Amino acid sequence: MLVARSVLLFVVAALFEIGGAWLVWQGLREHRGWLWIGAGVIALGAYGLVATLQPDGEFGRILAAYGGVFVAGSIAWGVVADGYRPDRWDILGALVCLAGMALIMYAPRGR
Repeated sequence: MLVARSVLLFVVAALFEIGGAWLVWQGLREHRGWLWIGAGVIALGAYGLVATLQPDGEFGRILAAYGGVFVAGSIAWGVVADGYRPDRWDILGALVCLAGMALIMYAPRGR
């Protein structure tokens, strides 16, 4: 159950961070305005809050593991939001990152 909660928190964090960054991108690069930028900044702040809810108390471990989630989530976001078509190397790279995340977070430790 602890792993399921942790994975869910990573997914929620990814939605806030990637979504927030995308909103800022849209606000600035696509000239959608300050409301988009403001919403993005709020979402990015929410990402920081969600990250603190992880059961593991090691900041470095959480942030490093989240990097793998961010890579895979960013590719998925691009597919859904921007019509990006990843090639096999994008997909393989994302899977390698997720495997690294799983090792960092869920490998048995002798504690």
